[in-house]
Amino acid sequence: MKRYSMFDPPEYVDWKPAAGIIEEYQRTISRDPQRANVISQLTQKQLLDLYAGMLRFRLHDITLRRWVKQGILAKAWLGTGEEAVTIGSVHALDRSIDKVAPMIRNAGACHEMGIPVVDMLLEYLGTADSPSHGKDLHVGDMDRGVIAPVSQVGALCPVVAGVALAFKQRREPRVVLTWIGDGATKTTAFHEGMNFAAVLRVPAIYVLQNNQIALGTRFQQHQAGPFTAWSKAYGIKGVSCDGNNVLDTYAATRLSANLARSGNGPAIVFAETFRMGGHATHDEKEAREIVAPEVFEYWGKRDPIGMYEYYLESQGTPKSALDAVEGDVIDEISRAERDALISRESNVPKPETAMENVYAETRAARAGKSSTPRPPKAGSTRKTPSK
Repeated sequence: MKRYSMFDPPEYVDWKPAAGIIEEYQRTISRDPQRANVISQLTQKQLLDLYAGMLRFRLHDITLRRWVKQGILAKAWLGTGEEAVTIGSVHALDRSIDKVAPMIRNAGACHEMGIPVVDMLLEYLGTADSPSHGKDLHVGDMDRGVIAPVSQVGALCPVVAGVALAFKQRREPRVVLTWIGDGATKTTAFHEGMNFAAVLRVPAIYVLQNNQIALGTRFQQHQAGPFTAWSKAYGIKGVSCDGNNVLDTYAATRLSANLARSGNGPAIVFAETFRMGGHATHDEKEAREIVAPEVFEYWGKRDPIGMYEYYLESQGTPKSALDAVEGDVIDEISRAERDALISRESNVPKPETAMENVYAETRAARAGKSSTPRPPKAGSTRKTPSK
């Protein structure tokens, strides 16, 4: 893939497969027979779709980073380095019926579930034609299976448990998946949601991302025991995966989703990864001061896109096929950026629309609304229009 010296982490700019890293990648996806079997069933199209998804995610983030440098945005929350956790998990689901609840830095989940990249960019710009009509930068679309995130980390944990409970009560063979950072596991909402899901044995998948730092707090500063202890604490199944290996993440999530879908209750997928930057674009310098250079160097060698690209070539995928995929994704992102910036100039939200469409409803519900006006509340002076 192309590298961008102004926007990529410095460890990625001249990325080359380091000695032993690709062998490590191969060992990871073959060490467990069940996962190896799941991976072996992937078609060439599915393998390339995973590649396209990670590229789309990286280039979406680079677009936001460029906008910050240009002064279009004040800051952005990126997932650079964590692409495999998000893309591998989403592709492991049945995207026609399952739902996901991403946090803002799992933006790749949105476009892989079908939300156009231009809509995601419009949400950041707050235009009138954005999915929330300029009200929020957290994008979602229930009709496409995406539960919109909120700012509070861990807050979607009980929401996901409730959605999964509805699936169980309706006897629907569906699952819902969310991602939770290592820092968010210390919140009240996380504990309440996990306990609720575990006790009622609902079909939910919780991908716990240990990206090594919570804001400015390193993992060792907020947890004494092993990260994988959470599954034992709640009495539910937990599996670990290499969060920078998209195939290992895919297989671990796929197997967990199959179990949950079959009535075996919730599951946790523990993913070890690393965010190659700060909490957001405004504190990337501080992140470099908080985290030792050796940590950035270690994870920089394990760029999830670079490793996967090299793996595909080693398995016989022609470089021309990868280049074609990248070219298509670059064109897609370029068109989305162009259309979003045009809309920014002409679609400023009107103040009087601030209270419109505040409550969520599906397109089907909106289409089926009656045109009959509501009767006035008691004591209201509003008159009902005459027929």
